Amino acid sequence: MHRYTYPCPLRWADADAYGHVNNALYLRFMEEARTRMFQEVLPADDAVRRRHAFVVSRAEVEYRVPLEYREAPVDVCVSVAQRKGVWFDLSYEIRDGDVLYARGTTTIVAYNLDTGRPRRLTGDELAFLDRYAES
Repeated sequence: MHRYTYPCPLRWADADAYGHVNNALYLRFMEEARTRMFQEVLPADDAVRRRHAFVVSRAEVEYRVPLEYREAPVDVCVSVAQRKGVWFDLSYEIRDGDVLYARGTTTIVAYNLDTGRPRRLTGDELAFLDRYAES
């Protein structure tokens, strides 16, 4: 399995009063990693991009260990758990080496923003997802 790994920087404002990264920000970390991962498959043209968009239909986070604020980034690892004709599930791990801070999943729907309806994944999108598929 090939995973996409994004070294996500932490910001001082991410910390709560206890010095831990606020739990709500884990979804933002997942979004940042997903956005960077998909940059290579998204069309450059804005009009085409609207017809080949992706939207999140479900998100879930399981918090494992508190992540304390620090200067060093945290790794957000992304892989494709499963895929169907119009949607796919991404799995995330927010971690440092052996320390797992959180696991998450998102269900992503291929979407046409112009019609306001789901669309089928293209051959190029399916090939891209297969590169990151879990075994």
